[in-house]
Amino acid sequence: SRHRSRTVSKRSQMARATNNFDLLAQVGQGGYGKVYRGTLDDGEIVAIKRAHEDSLQGSKEFCTEIELLSRLHHRNLVSLVGYCDEADEQMLVYEYMPNGTLRDHLSSKAKLSPGFGLRLHIALGASKGILYLHTDANPPIFHRDVKASNILLDSKFVPKVADFGLSRLAPVPDIEGTLAGHVSTVVKGTPGYLDPEYFLTHKLTDKSDVYSLGVVFLEMLTGMKPIEHGKNIVREVNKAYQSGNISEIVDSRMGMCPPDCINRFLLLATKCCQDETDERPSMSEIVRELEVILRMMPEVDLNLLETTDTDSGDMSKALSTSSATGTSFVTQTSGSVNASSGVLSEVLAPR
Repeated sequence: SRHRSRTVSKRSQMARATNNFDLLAQVGQGGYGKVYRGTLDDGEIVAIKRAHEDSLQGSKEFCTEIELLSRLHHRNLVSLVGYCDEADEQMLVYEYMPNGTLRDHLSSKAKLSPGFGLRLHIALGASKGILYLHTDANPPIFHRDVKASNILLDSKFVPKVADFGLSRLAPVPDIEGTLAGHVSTVVKGTPGYLDPEYFLTHKLTDKSDVYSLGVVFLEMLTGMKPIEHGKNIVREVNKAYQSGNISEIVDSRMGMCPPDCINRFLLLATKCCQDETDERPSMSEIVRELEVILRMMPEVDLNLLETTDTDSGDMSKALSTSSATGTSFVTQTSGSVNASSGVLSEVLAPR
């Protein structure tokens, strides 16, 4: 990814970039504040995260984000362009992600939804970003808030992991490069994604991120939210898996999905969500397994996502299909191929 220096911006520049924080420029909001699409003086389009006056993120999360993103460089991590820190204003300026968040596209309200091939590509890219945090960042970093709304998608649907406000530096790896240690910390994160062992012991490890990522994988497979109508996605998937009813909970918007690929992805997701940290795979094992599953996909052009012209951010331009197989990369919600019929009815029975 492109290395660049972070710029310190004035509030007046941020106001100019967003037409004085116009409601029409707002593209999202959360507990911390609002996110705006802005255009800098040099024409660059950016996302500006502006903290509420009463939630200046305790300043700690703001500083953590700047400190970490200023030294992290990976194509699957969001880039920090600059920041504004004035008396009553805290803003972070990021590269703009025109295709929003992964959660947006898994929502039942999404007009277009990624096909299975694209979901696997997104899963692999996000996993590579987290693997970089765990093994290549120095010292390593535990993200602590991996979730579908923190995986952003650029114009070509390349995923970028975002939001490092809760991240923590890991203990120095041992001689074999494994993260043997843990960080004892107050439990923070998002309900539904929280590692149960971290919740009970307050010991944060690399496997805490693995658990959260496993929940994201289950979302990608089912379209469900982590907690919905009082139901927990991990428990619901386990229940369906044990009873052999997986085809009933798989997201029907994914198009035609080879059953062996679905089954391996499902198995990987459930391994990530084991209660015991030792039972979960490492990030390097996750990346390797996703690469194997992608190679098993029939006639999927692995370069397709890189070359597809989706600069406008309009998802309809990404309706790319592999003509040899009819494997949709993005499936229209209306009139989509029902993934729970046809090949998916052959999904292997639980072992």
